[in-house]
Amino acid sequence: MITSEASARICFFGDHQDYLNLPVIAGTIDRKIKIKATPNLTATYFLQLLDLEKTITIDLNKKNRLISSGDYYRSSMEVLQKEGAQFIQGYDIEISGTIPINAGISSSSALVVAWLRFLVQAQEVSSPLNNKTLGVLAYAAESLYFKQPGGLMDQYTIAQGGLLFINTKSGSTTKLPATLGKLVVAESGIYKETLTVLQNARTFGQNALEFVLKKEPNFDIHTATVGSYNNYLQFVPDEYKNHWYAAIHNHLLTQEAKKALQTDKPNLKGIGTLMNAHQTILEERIQNTPISMKIQMDAARSAGALGAKIIGSGGGGCMVAMVTEDTLQPVINAFLATGTKAAYEVNLTKS
Repeated sequence: MITSEASARICFFGDHQDYLNLPVIAGTIDRKIKIKATPNLTATYFLQLLDLEKTITIDLNKKNRLISSGDYYRSSMEVLQKEGAQFIQGYDIEISGTIPINAGISSSSALVVAWLRFLVQAQEVSSPLNNKTLGVLAYAAESLYFKQPGGLMDQYTIAQGGLLFINTKSGSTTKLPATLGKLVVAESGIYKETLTVLQNARTFGQNALEFVLKKEPNFDIHTATVGSYNNYLQFVPDEYKNHWYAAIHNHLLTQEAKKALQTDKPNLKGIGTLMNAHQTILEERIQNTPISMKIQMDAARSAGALGAKIIGSGGGGCMVAMVTEDTLQPVINAFLATGTKAAYEVNLTKS
């Protein structure tokens, strides 16, 4: 029998930054996708998606099959096959999880990483991969293969685990030793159009930067300051000004958060303040937060949350709140009282 798993992820700082090659801070939590596979006497993968009550069959003898958009099972196999993997032995496979689907905590990337971990063990000649390489392959199988607009944060974070500062320009990662105290995830119940939100935000952010680079080719967004924002604002068309603001100020917030999280006992109140500042930019500049979710996060802060923000691309999905032992249940109650589908404690996982 082969078993594999992968955790959900939360982006704490740097939302809508990785496709601008700017850094992010993200971590894995104790909500997971799990795979259990038993060898059978065929050359076929029989997949049971237990939570969706759906089955998928993959015939290992069929080659050159047109892979439909979002078929991460076959795209992952193709990515590994290009690396020399061969799949001959069939398996009866059960896939289940505790990650809400299409809710901003990256159920799809967790599935891809867990599936790749299974495939690495199931290939004809076993060839283990380290987690950094696994993240690269997961990004290739999910985003690059289907030309999706998202960056590499999800796959890199989930594959490596723990709390990470990710330099998305170089692909390098830095483990952050800090804990964030207790966390609450709240599911808004609002279905989010992930790819649409990402594509719009990416296009606007990249266009804003391109207008600046036309006027100042030597401009480097990685060293930009508040002064840089003001100096180049005149070159950015009105429709892109909000995303220009978000690019500069979210980057500065992420750098400040990195400094605060490089100790194992950080100032949680200060980090909560930075989280709230980040959410304000997401609300007012990226404009990815439905009014009902804003009301829910305001209620959580009033109940004692140190910080609260929307997770992922936005437009719906989940929120996260930093809480203390004393405010854990009041914050959960506040989320539920303002209409969230669910609210519960989660914990950061280690690598």
